[in-house]
Amino acid sequence: MKWLSLQKINNSPLRRSLLPLAASACLLLASGCEGNGNSAQVSTGTGSAPAAASASPAAAQTPAATEAEATPSPEASATPDPVSRKLAGMTLEEKIGQMLLVGVQGKSAGAEARKMIAEDKVGGIILYSGNVGSLKELVQLTNALKQSNAGNPAPLFMSVDQEGGKVSRLPDDYAAFPSNAAVGRGDDADDAGKMGELLGRAVKSSGFNMDFAPVLDINSNPDNPVIGDRSFGRSAELVTRLGIAEMKGLEHAGVIPVVKHYPGHGDTSVDSHLELPVINKTETQLAELEWQPFQAAIREKADAVMVAHILYPKLDPDKPASLSQVIIGQQLRGQMGYEGVVITDDMTMGAIIKNYSLPAAAIESVLAGSDILLVAHEYKNEQAVRAALLDSVKNGSISEARIDESVYRILALKAKYQLTDEAVPLPDLAGLNSDIQAWRKPFMRK
Repeated sequence: MKWLSLQKINNSPLRRSLLPLAASACLLLASGCEGNGNSAQVSTGTGSAPAAASASPAAAQTPAATEAEATPSPEASATPDPVSRKLAGMTLEEKIGQMLLVGVQGKSAGAEARKMIAEDKVGGIILYSGNVGSLKELVQLTNALKQSNAGNPAPLFMSVDQEGGKVSRLPDDYAAFPSNAAVGRGDDADDAGKMGELLGRAVKSSGFNMDFAPVLDINSNPDNPVIGDRSFGRSAELVTRLGIAEMKGLEHAGVIPVVKHYPGHGDTSVDSHLELPVINKTETQLAELEWQPFQAAIREKADAVMVAHILYPKLDPDKPASLSQVIIGQQLRGQMGYEGVVITDDMTMGAIIKNYSLPAAAIESVLAGSDILLVAHEYKNEQAVRAALLDSVKNGSISEARIDESVYRILALKAKYQLTDEAVPLPDLAGLNSDIQAWRKPFMRK
């Protein structure tokens, strides 16, 4: 069964700024009424207890209670919408769980994976190539993970990086997708839209409901080690036009697209999986190139945006984008007016764990305005981040109203796509593969 009907929330203010929804929750209570290429594994020095931060652009310290600025929103209704009612009935532990999207080990649902879902009540799972065996094994895994979520407040985000080209996670049973660069050379938005729809059909058939695509980075630096042909091209206009088409294709297939990597990873010469990239561009320079595809996605009501671990000293000299209240709170939320879900890139990447304490970085990111923290590797890291967020609310570093703001967005997105934890059958891929092969013919020659 669907846990919330989309029709019931069509008339509710899902996309408004949500901090004052705590007031709605209080009314209810008074009346009794869940990230790109392969991520680097975490070093053994990162444990479940907060680690001391090493030398970094800004040594991470326990953050003050300063939070992302709230925007005015309507007064609490006497009859709150279903998402508010759901939120009001959740414990703090359940709310914090919804803000975690985690990776698991192996090709089957092991004990740690089941504990993170059943006990820690994480809101989502991401699978990488190391989790993917045969088609049958993959479907068994996604179904088992969903089954572990029985009795929890909301269905899981089941997510994957399925871009096409070199970033492809699905089994070999699926016809291969060309790279974004190959599609970009075709310069046809209809083709990019079809790509998004086919990607959506493919991942959905294996039990996924969220795809970390499209890539909206502009391939402006030929020395970039991490983007390259993952981008549609070097032109802001081309990346915008094709990227938005792909986003809409995924939406049409019923899969949540996550556009990435805001504010733009295309002009880096360092791989953020390994180190912290630094981009010395001004706000004006970013607005003239990197931000254009993301601003277009926001205008088109993008459901989710992934924020990169990149330091922009001329915007915020102390914190990378994923931890920056300036870049997330003031610019993405404020100036650009983005009201959807913000997801960090993997918090266990080298850009973070080589420079910051993981628990402190997680707190900074939430204070900056992130809704979901991607913790892609190691059970102990999920445990450390979860404990840090719980403690930060209990000691007043983060208000529960700030948590409610994020969890409302998360629950609303799950309701919009009518997510369920229902098992999917082993798919017959003949028709899908035929459609992929017919569509890709022009690009396989490019």
